Amino acid sequence: VQLQASGGGLVQAGGSLRLSCTDSGRTFSIQAMGWFRQAPGKEREFVAGISRSGRNLGYTDSVKGRFTISRTDANTVSLLMNSLKPEDTAVYSCAASIRGNDGRYYNRPDDYAYWGQGTQVTVSS
Repeated sequence: VQLQASGGGLVQAGGSLRLSCTDSGRTFSIQAMGWFRQAPGKEREFVAGISRSGRNLGYTDSVKGRFTISRTDANTVSLLMNSLKPEDTAVYSCAASIRGNDGRYYNRPDDYAYWGQGTQVTVSS
């Protein structure tokens, strides 16, 4: 599994960004995928997760109604971020799990074995 993330950048409050993450290794066994973020001086935080099929997904409360996670295919996950706020500023990382096949997603970092490089998202006020 070789995750490559893209799409970060600088945006004004209220703006939008789309993050994308692809497994360039085209690993057949990827199950759940997710996005986490880490702001300076803070712990890594779950943002959104999605099952392999895309039917099961979830978000942390602070992004519900603003962010949308989607699964383009078995190896690609995207995160559309609307109505961005300065507190969304962080390094965003995608993650993938190959455990299980029960259609779940996970919200703990320890549940993901593979991580992409982080991409910086900065929201100015």
